[in-house]
Formats: sequence, structure tokens, C-alpha cells
Amino acid sequence: MTLRAACIQLTATNDLTANCAHAEALMRKAIAQGARFLALPENAFFMRGSDKDAPAPYTVETHPGVRLCQGLAREHGVWILIGSIFVPAPPRTPESPAKWFNRTVVINDQGELVMQYDKIHLFDAMIGGDQMYRESDRIQYGEHLALATTPWGRMGLTICYDMRFPHLYRDLAKAGATLFAAPAAFTYVTGVAHWHVLLRARAIETGSFILAPGQCGYHPGGRRTYGHSLIVDPWGNILAEASEDHPQVLLADLDITQVAQVRRDLPCLQHDRAYRTTDDFSI
Repeated sequence: MTLRAACIQLTATNDLTANCAHAEALMRKAIAQGARFLALPENAFFMRGSDKDAPAPYTVETHPGVRLCQGLAREHGVWILIGSIFVPAPPRTPESPAKWFNRTVVINDQGELVMQYDKIHLFDAMIGGDQMYRESDRIQYGEHLALATTPWGRMGLTICYDMRFPHLYRDLAKAGATLFAAPAAFTYVTGVAHWHVLLRARAIETGSFILAPGQCGYHPGGRRTYGHSLIVDPWGNILAEASEDHPQVLLADLDITQVAQVRRDLPCLQHDRAYRTTDDFSI
């Protein structure tokens, strides 16, 4: 079985209408080239320019980007993964500040919403010695793993910073994932250092295909993302790679049978062993 998959690389802004139009043009281009599964990046339809920017409080069902993708899916019989949208999160306590979920949405070829995933690991980090990111100030972390059942196998859902947590990928693989989505808006500095290494490692460790559509170029407020959207096979080979700074369609044909072959030849998912710790060792 072969899947022609597309990663849609974008340079999103804080203009939702313009982002939807740009994403639609690239998705239609991918469909015209035979793609059956389309993956959009994190923050697909809205990228903050400053702390004053806030997405409109759409639900998943009313979001214009989701409705756009549902229409395209129905029209052309394709599956679409929206890397993430912002959805208002209910407060955990009455005193909690208003926050958003950073949510992946999967749409099947009938235009139906079949799976959602809220980003678990939030990017709170100092980059380059002077750029402080505090995603947790405005995003509420998710608490649940998510797998989408597709005609090509089960897909483990992750978002960006999640890729630095290999146990998440291993747990998803053991739960049946043979494909992974890793949509991202990776910073340029961390992208140069870690993007390729992390994604190839996650593919190798789990014997799975990785679809990693990314944001690229410069965004409002001066933020720069890394681009280099990737499609990686279960052996860690890069099947396709996008440019650094330009929105584009990235295509690859995935031989789905390769997953079973790699996992048979190198069955590391079956080789976990319990081990003891010393008295002075704690986690």
C-alpha cells in the first residue's frame, strides 16, 4: 500500500482570512498532484505578532479554517490534518486565567472530524540567551494521547515541542501508531541545531513514518521559524525536505509496508526490560 502524503509549509500571520486563502491555494496544489493525506503546520491559520494579538474565540466546529478543510476534504475525497488551531480552554479553577488549547484536528475524506489532540508539552524556554518563550502563559496543556485511525494505519498525534519527549512517541507506537504527525512552528535557532536530529531519531526509535509540516520565514513581531518541513521513513531516511524560507507543498510516496519490515528486522519496541535503580537514585 502506498500513500502520497503532502506537508503544507506556510508563513502564517495574524490575519486569519489571508492565512486561510494561502493555505487553500497550497492544499489545492497538493491535491492536483495526487496527495491523499495533507498535513498543515502548527498555528496553521493564526500566528501571533505580539502579546496583544489574540485569536478569535472559535470552537472547532465554527472555526473558518476547519470549515475550509472540511469542504476540501469532501470535495476531493482527501484526509487533512490541521497542525493546530487555538480553541478556548475552560478554566481549571475559578481563579485560573483564560487560556487556549493548541489543538490538532484530523478530518477524514468525508469531511468529518475524526480526532483531536491538545498539545501536551508546552514550550517554556530561553533561546539564544535573550529570547524567552512562555507558551504556558497563554496555552493550557493537554492531558491525553491521541491516535487517528486512517486507511494507511494509525497516526500518532504530536505538536512541535512534543518531539523532544521520546517516551510520548514510544507510548503511541506501542498503542499502534505506524505514522506520526509532528506539525511545528519551530524557532530558527533551535531548528538549525535540533530539527533534523529529533525527527529522524523519533522515526528510527519507533520504526514509523514522520510527517512534519512546519512554519517558515518571518512572521509579525519579527519571529522567524525554521521551515525545512520533513517527511521521514521508518529507517530514518529523509524522503522529502522543504526549503528554509518559502511556503510550498512537500510530497512523498510512502510505502506503508516498510513499517512492518523495519519493525520485524529491528524489533526494539518489543525489547523493553525492567531494571533496578540504586538506593540513591530517584526520578
